[in-house]
Amino acid sequence: MEWWLILIVIFCCMVFLFLLGVPVAFAFLLINIVGFYIFGGGEAGVRQLILSLYASVTKFTILPLPLFILMGEVMFQSGIARNMMDALDKWLGRLPGRLSLLAVVGGSLFGTLSGSSMAGAAMLGSVLVPEMEKRGYKSQMSIGPILGSGGLAIMIPPSILGVLLAAVGLFSVGDFLIAIIIPGLLMALCYGSYIILRSLIQPHLAPTYDVAHVSLKEKLSLTLKYILPLAAIVFLVVGLIFLGVATPSESAALGAVGCFVLAFIYRGFKWEIVRKSLTQTISISAMMLMIFCGSGAFSQIMALIGATQGLVEMAANLPLPPYYVLIAMLIVLLIMGTFMESMTIIMITLPIYMPIIKALGFSPLWFGAIMLLSLEMGITTPPFGLVLFVVKGVAPKYVTMMDVYKAGIPFLLCDLVVIILLLAFPALALWLPGLMN
Repeated sequence: MEWWLILIVIFCCMVFLFLLGVPVAFAFLLINIVGFYIFGGGEAGVRQLILSLYASVTKFTILPLPLFILMGEVMFQSGIARNMMDALDKWLGRLPGRLSLLAVVGGSLFGTLSGSSMAGAAMLGSVLVPEMEKRGYKSQMSIGPILGSGGLAIMIPPSILGVLLAAVGLFSVGDFLIAIIIPGLLMALCYGSYIILRSLIQPHLAPTYDVAHVSLKEKLSLTLKYILPLAAIVFLVVGLIFLGVATPSESAALGAVGCFVLAFIYRGFKWEIVRKSLTQTISISAMMLMIFCGSGAFSQIMALIGATQGLVEMAANLPLPPYYVLIAMLIVLLIMGTFMESMTIIMITLPIYMPIIKALGFSPLWFGAIMLLSLEMGITTPPFGLVLFVVKGVAPKYVTMMDVYKAGIPFLLCDLVVIILLLAFPALALWLPGLMN
C-alpha cells in the first residue's frame, strides 16, 4: 500500500478515536501500538515502541517543562500576580483605555512567570473584568484585551508550549525561548497601539474616569515591593539563559525556587499553596509527557511507512516557491487551531513539518516562532479556541459567546500583522539567538 494511503488511514483512525471521546494521549498511544505492531514486525515492533517511549521522557531537554508549570502554579495559587497588577495599575494614570492596557502589560509580565495562556487569561479576567464592567467598558475593550493578552503567555518565555515545541522539533530549547522574545513583545506593542487608537476614536468603548492621585514615592514603593522581585525571577529564567550562565533546566529550577521564596515572603508558609501547586503541576506534567511520548513514537511510524521521505520529496518537487509552501502549512495550522488543542496539533503536524522545513532551507527557530504564533491564534479563534471558553467563564453573565468571538477578532488581526512581519523579516526571531551565541 502507498504511504499516503496509510497516512490517510492513520488520520481517519485518529479522528474516529477523538469523536469517541478518547483522550488525546491515549488515542495516540493506541495508534502507536497498532502502528508499531503492523509496520515494525509484530512483537519486535512493540518492544521498539517501549524503548521509544522511555527515550522520549528521559531527555534532559524536557526537564524545564514541569518546572515552568510549577512556577506558574505557585504564582497563581499564592496571589502574587494580583499584587503585581495592583502595582502596575498605579503607573498608568489617565491613559486612554487604561484598564485594557493594564491587561496587555499584565499579560506580558504574567506570561514571563507562568507560560500558560489559560492561566493568564483566567487570572487577568477574574481581576480586571469586574472592574472594567463597573467603569462602563464595552466587551470589545474588556473581553478582547483579555483574550489577546492571555495568549501572550505562549509567546513570552518561559513558554510551556514553546519548550514542548522545541523538544518535539529537536532544536535548542534555550535558543528558542530567546527567539520568541521579540515576536512576543511585538504582539504586546500591536495590542497596546490598537487599544489606544480605538479608545481615542470611540471613547465610549472605554470611558475615562477619575483616577486617584498616587505620589511618586508610593509608586516606587509598590514597584520595589511587587514588581522588582518579579523582575529578578524573570532574570533568573531568561537572563541567565541569554548570558549563557545556565541551561534552560537550571534556570527553570532557579525560577521555581525563587517563586517559592516570594510566596513565602508575601504570604508566609501555607501548606495549602504548596499542595495545590504540586498537585496541579504533577497532573499537567503527566498529561504533557504522555503527549510527548506519543509524538516521538508517531515520528517513528512516519519514518517506517515512508511518509517522512515522501512528504519531503513532494514538498521539494512542488512547482511553487518555498514561501508558498510555508504559507500553506500555516493555513493548515490555523484551520486545525479552530477545533483542536495546541499540543495535539504539535503532535500531529511537527513530525511532518520539520523534515519539510529543513528540506526547504528554512531555519527551525524561525519557523518555530511562526508556528507558535499560529497556535496562539488558534486558541483564540472561533468556534472552539480554548481561551475563548476560559474568558467566557469569567465574563459577566450577559456576555454571549458571540460577543466573545467578536471581541477577539481585532486581536487576531494584530497577530496576523506580527506573522507577516516575521515572514518578511526573519531577523526578528533570529537576531537575539545569534547575539546570544
